[in-house]
Amino acid sequence: MSVCLLLAVTVVVIGDRNDGVDEKDLHRALNLCTEREEDRMMMLIAVEENDGLTNPHLEFEFEKENGRDIKKKSGIFRSDSFFDKMKKPQLLYDNHNIQQQITNLSHISLIPKMKFQNFWMLVAAAAVVAGTAAYDRPPPRQNLVLSPIKDADPTTPQQVHVSLVGKDRMRISWITDGHTPATVNYGTSPEKYEYSVTGTVSSYQHLNYTSGEIHEVIIGPLDPHTEYYYRFATGSEYSFKTPPAKFPVKFAISGDLGQTGWTQSTLEHVSKSNYDVFLLPGDLSYADTVESLWDSFGRLVEPLASRRPWMVTQGNHDSENITAVPTTFIAYNARWRMPFEESGSASNLYYSFEVSGVHVVMLGSYTDFGPGSNQYQWLESDLKKVDMSRTPWLVVLIHAPWYNSNYAHQGEIQSVGMESMEGLLYKARVDVVFAGHVHAYERFNRVYNHKANSCGPAHITIGDGGNLHGLASNYTEPQPTISAFREASFGHGQFEVVDASYAKWSWHRNDDDESVQADSVTLMNLASNPACNKLEI
Repeated sequence: MSVCLLLAVTVVVIGDRNDGVDEKDLHRALNLCTEREEDRMMMLIAVEENDGLTNPHLEFEFEKENGRDIKKKSGIFRSDSFFDKMKKPQLLYDNHNIQQQITNLSHISLIPKMKFQNFWMLVAAAAVVAGTAAYDRPPPRQNLVLSPIKDADPTTPQQVHVSLVGKDRMRISWITDGHTPATVNYGTSPEKYEYSVTGTVSSYQHLNYTSGEIHEVIIGPLDPHTEYYYRFATGSEYSFKTPPAKFPVKFAISGDLGQTGWTQSTLEHVSKSNYDVFLLPGDLSYADTVESLWDSFGRLVEPLASRRPWMVTQGNHDSENITAVPTTFIAYNARWRMPFEESGSASNLYYSFEVSGVHVVMLGSYTDFGPGSNQYQWLESDLKKVDMSRTPWLVVLIHAPWYNSNYAHQGEIQSVGMESMEGLLYKARVDVVFAGHVHAYERFNRVYNHKANSCGPAHITIGDGGNLHGLASNYTEPQPTISAFREASFGHGQFEVVDASYAKWSWHRNDDDESVQADSVTLMNLASNPACNKLEI
């Protein structure tokens, strides 16, 4: 494992000093590691007794090695009261956030070379750091490929998922290997089905692959916030719960899921979040050109997608086109049909829907989006139809982020070119824009035209579902002032719209299979802000 930075820490005895440096400077100074898994920071610490002084300070200096750009910063960090609560010297390190918790130490120097006397203390102190790190990014996990149950009846339903259609209906989709009618029996009690609906059956071919039979049935009208039980012509009983008609409503959000061990961990955390609707900003299966991986993905997500509505938009890895500008979405369109027609869209790659007082717009990063395009004109028309008295919250999902301080995916046409739509979103007073694509998490403050703007949307990149390519850990420095929080970890987000005025956003990283809330913020609705009265588009 190579090291992107080597810091030797020595403790010396000095008297009290009063000059100080902002703690944020220290955080920024130590945020140096790159996106490669092997480029880790190694903290080496030597400790020396200090005659019992209790006013610790931190003096630091650092530089990058291995031929990379040298970065230096130095200063004095004044202790906080919580330092004194610690029982032993510690330095807790996280790739994007460092916390100092030190007691009975008066001065610490971070220097680029090991210049200290009590060398034997180095090994012990380094062990302390390794054992008490706030968050050590976990290694990649193996890819998952879920095959059908051996010797299963070819008419057994599999890859079941549900999605919203209009105000009070739900689309149920499933696949069978053999022929069976597209019939759904459903009701509000287990094993008692008051209604029966028959839908459509289709399939598709791509190169030498032929899909199973894809069944689609739209059921309803359905009551809000109600558990429904349903069964197909064959197989066992399933159930789903409809979203509430009014606030509060909770969305779970994660992009770039893929099919890895970390995907499975993310899904387990999402399943425990008590969410109403799942939003996925592109890159579902990572099948690329391997069509059978769509089947595997459908089996992987079925335990969640069959119980709560999943609303998705496309990403570059959902296309069969392996060029830099993917245009074909054969499997995606056939398997994950969204309510585009109900929203007046001509394409399954962009659409909108309403749920519980929230108007959600799903845009397509990989179809025409410039001024004059069908998508641009549709978006302009859709935003004009928004009734803020009925849906005061306005949320947009894209795949390629418009705001991004990660080195990954900088300058792509799907990001830079699609910003032509930013003015439409700003004038409509969109509250939040969620994106994927970058395999990390980043939350921007409210922004418009790359500047802080209290009437612009908050932009949140959450492409950290568990993809097979790993994490994008290399961020630009210094961190832009409009970027509020960023970290390269797998995880998911929860967007709980409490009422017409405010919502709670929280991001939960996957920490050794435990869901840990690492970032949160309260968002006030722009429609309720007198300074942000909706402008005419």
